[in-house]
Amino acid sequence: MPKVVELQDVRREYQVGDQTTVALDGVSLSIERGEFVAIVGPSGSGKSTMMNLIGCLDRPSAGEVRISGSATKDLNDNELTNLRSRSIGFVFQQFQLLPNTTALENVMAPLLYQGISTKKAKQSATEMLSRLGLADRLNFDRNRLSGGQQQRVASARALVTVPEIVLADEPTGALDTKTGSQVIDLLKELNAEGRTIILITHDLEIAASAPRRVFLRDGKVERDERSQK
Repeated sequence: MPKVVELQDVRREYQVGDQTTVALDGVSLSIERGEFVAIVGPSGSGKSTMMNLIGCLDRPSAGEVRISGSATKDLNDNELTNLRSRSIGFVFQQFQLLPNTTALENVMAPLLYQGISTKKAKQSATEMLSRLGLADRLNFDRNRLSGGQQQRVASARALVTVPEIVLADEPTGALDTKTGSQVIDLLKELNAEGRTIILITHDLEIAASAPRRVFLRDGKVERDERSQK
């Protein structure tokens, strides 16, 4: 299978005054199209930095990151933004829904950003929200949606552009157990349809939902394990 994410000897360090902090230290990792992978680690392990690199929100200090075949270090800011918009859908812990807008408008936003017509964007957003059980909540703003409903809106927004990679950052962290399980079930369904799912989490129980788990500690890959079929 083609590789959609490739990290080769990646180092990411940050300079704060005279202090250098190494967030990732020589990490190599590849993820094939259609995999469901959990990136697992405690606070300070480097998983957020890895998420930012995979999500084209940052570039490595050394080494190479390739997303869908493109080396991010070779791209200018506009090209990086286009790659992110085209290839990656983000699902965040805090939902990050647009204020004073409806569920439908939130899901339409990334399509309109890509230059898709309002009519087509509305149709696609309506279909995605309906698929996620929100057909009767299209015109509700976020203050009228439960936590689980807000997460589904955020998921619909991430998926409506049909991204190659779904990057989920602690997507169950702000949810109760039942609603969190529904979100994981949704990610499994999407993976079964062929989407590449990358789940960032510190929770070992949540990580166990993924067939493959990559454990980070102190900026290095501690182990990379797969479930026995």
